[in-house]
Amino acid sequence: MNKKRGTEITRREFARRTAMVSAAASLAPASLLATKVASHDPPTQRPSNPPKLSLVSQTEADSRLQAILNEYGSRFSEAQKADLRRLCTEAQPGLDRLRAYATENGDGPALYLRPLMEREKKPSPMPATAKPAAVPKKP
Repeated sequence: MNKKRGTEITRREFARRTAMVSAAASLAPASLLATKVASHDPPTQRPSNPPKLSLVSQTEADSRLQAILNEYGSRFSEAQKADLRRLCTEAQPGLDRLRAYATENGDGPALYLRPLMEREKKPSPMPATAKPAAVPKKP
């Protein structure tokens, strides 16, 4: 029971972090994933081709970056801060496309969870008919 209170992580925080990592991984370009892991190029040597963003989108990306830096800024090096800036900017076009999709409150989900393998449905057994109770015979 000699655990430090600040080092444990709650289930909610774990879920939040894994969701952020998986969202960032799904938005990463395929060419970035195809490069060798062994090559650790600093962010300054990578080709930078930031997406063209509207003023509103750029403001949102900047505010997202600022929110991250306000909460966790002391933990990042300058190279990591530059990488965060790049990630916030690259994630914005996908968010804009997602928000452009019109939905209403009554719309159902786009995807339904269906089993990958259809199973045969077993026929339901016939309900047993109630037999009348045996009536005792009178002598």
